Amino acid sequence: MFTLNCKGRLLIVDKPLVMGIINSTPDSFYAGSRFEGIDAVIMQAEKMLHDGADILDIGAQSTRPGSERVTADEELKRLLPSIDAIVRKFPEAIISVDTYYSKVVRETVAAGVSIVNDISAGTMDADMIATVASLQAPYILMHMKGEPGTMQKNPQYDNVTKEVLDFFIFKTAELKRAGIHDIILDPGFGFGKTIDHNFEILHNLSLFKMLGLPLLAGISRKSSVYKTLGISAEESLNGTTVMNTIAY
Repeated sequence: MFTLNCKGRLLIVDKPLVMGIINSTPDSFYAGSRFEGIDAVIMQAEKMLHDGADILDIGAQSTRPGSERVTADEELKRLLPSIDAIVRKFPEAIISVDTYYSKVVRETVAAGVSIVNDISAGTMDADMIATVASLQAPYILMHMKGEPGTMQKNPQYDNVTKEVLDFFIFKTAELKRAGIHDIILDPGFGFGKTIDHNFEILHNLSLFKMLGLPLLAGISRKSSVYKTLGISAEESLNGTTVMNTIAY
């Protein structure tokens, strides 16, 4: 069992939790996760919470392979109205923000966000780790080889499981030294990894238990599912269910 301090509320991880993804972007890889306009965001948040989501993860920048960056100010323009609306409508909801900008973290945590979900592990903003530590927010530490614009251009590993594990050992020590103690590990399925790499990590997922931290498996409707099955992301629900079951 793990506990995460979410602004004074304890999120108890004694069973698998479900994270619902809400993207305030026009170009995320799966159209079904894109929601523009406050009414659409609120309707989706309500549906996810009703269906059993424990965390709502809100992002405003696509990190699909080949995506282009938007600025922190543009992210905030997209994020803050949605976060404010969700907090007002569902004050008990646990919200995470998907960003690699420390400025976005500061302003969204002030608006009601509890958890920081950073795909860059603090490498794309030098102030990120210190900011998260100062806010005492739980931090999702993800492994990514490269950066979103180039990460899928022939990623190579001698041993992908060992490299991700070594990365987590090094980075968790860095985070703890900085004062971040509530850490969730995300192996980064699809972030600088081939389909074979993703399946290898999934096969070896139990090895990461040695780190004594909760694991996040972000595999829903990703290319490892739909390219393997020769279908589209929209048709990938069954494959996604199987992948999540294996991860569990």
